[in-house]
Formats: sequence, C-alpha cells, structure tokens
Amino acid sequence: GLVLTRWEPVFGMPTRVLYVLAAIACVFAFYSFLCFLRKPKNWRPYLKMIAVANLMYACLTLGLVIFLYSQLSIFGLAYFGLELVVVVLLAITELTIAGGNGSRN
Repeated sequence: GLVLTRWEPVFGMPTRVLYVLAAIACVFAFYSFLCFLRKPKNWRPYLKMIAVANLMYACLTLGLVIFLYSQLSIFGLAYFGLELVVVVLLAITELTIAGGNGSRN
C-alpha cells in the first residue's frame, strides 16, 4: 500500500484500491500477531480463520484485477497474479496444517 501507491502509473491499480488492500493485509497481520502472543492451546481454528480470510482476500484481489483489467499494465497484472499465487499457496498450507491430526501443538 505504501510502496505500490508511489508506482501507480507503472502498475495501474488505483491508489485508493491499494490503500484498501494494504489496510486489509494489516488487519490480517495484526490478527496473526495477536494469535502468536496469546499462544492458544487450541490454535487450529485460529489458523483456519486466517486461511479463509486469505482466500477471501485472494478472491477480492482477483475480482479487482478483473474489474480494473483495462487500467492495469503488464507489470500490474504480473504483480497481482504473483500475489494471488503466493496468497493461495499460503492459505492452502495454513489449511493443511490446521487440519492436521492434532499430534503437533
């Protein structure tokens, strides 16, 4: 949100959209940090929650890319495409770990 907004002409994503996406990412980071500090014994539901949130964020990003496609440059498409891959792989990993058999705490 802070870095990409300075490069809006290069990527093509409107600044206001970048700020919203950055704010959402900050909320997710804050949630994860709080979970880390609390260290709940039953941590799996918390990990599942952030995984689902990450998937919803990926859907939002994909929707914005589709909606704003004509404004995005090739660099913007590449950046947000790569971001989608990273976030979805992260969410899949989180769901896999959270769905484990309970032998790891």
